[in-house]
Amino acid sequence: MLAAACLGALLGAVSQVASASADRAAASLDFDKAFSTRNEPRQGHFVATYVVAGGEHRLEVWREGDGRLRRRTDDRVETYVSKAAGDVEWKMTVLDLKRRIRTDVDRTNLIRIGHFSDWFGLSHGLARPIGAYSVTSIRHPASGAAPIAACRWYLLSQHERTSRICWSSSQGLPLLITDGEDRVQWKVRAVDSARLSPGIFAVDDRGFVRNDANEDIKAD
Repeated sequence: MLAAACLGALLGAVSQVASASADRAAASLDFDKAFSTRNEPRQGHFVATYVVAGGEHRLEVWREGDGRLRRRTDDRVETYVSKAAGDVEWKMTVLDLKRRIRTDVDRTNLIRIGHFSDWFGLSHGLARPIGAYSVTSIRHPASGAAPIAACRWYLLSQHERTSRICWSSSQGLPLLITDGEDRVQWKVRAVDSARLSPGIFAVDDRGFVRNDANEDIKAD
């Protein structure tokens, strides 16, 4: 049976900064065109901080194209994701570093338990909106926070919430996200596109208890 602690770590590991908002604007840009990854580096690494429920968290991400990904959250959870190029299906391994538990799960089974994550959100720190939304280009807001590098500002609106997003097309990343009250929700602290070491995506689960969530979910 999938332990509650494992499931909590799993869902926490794939949580994203919520992109959200208010009234829909008349002329909305296409999300994938505004937040294009066309020019992003083949390999990349970044460190960001984000806010959830008033608490700040640290996220470090290593990514290679649309095939391999590693995420480390608060030095508590490591998530490895891999898939075939161009495929929407992927396999995920979550390491609970404190409890020493390894959990394996596939995308389809995550959807079956109501957790909707896609490759873009996992690897770029920006959740693709579900349902009606609007994206508009805006000027640099009068904010005390500044992005780490040059980026272009957009307003993403959905339902009753808004997010101001400064998107770097060269890195394929939101360098800064603020909410409707201009409070920082996400900030990239460091980013580079240096060649990654061959073992960066190797899962080191020595001494971990192994838990196959796929089998548990299928049995439900």
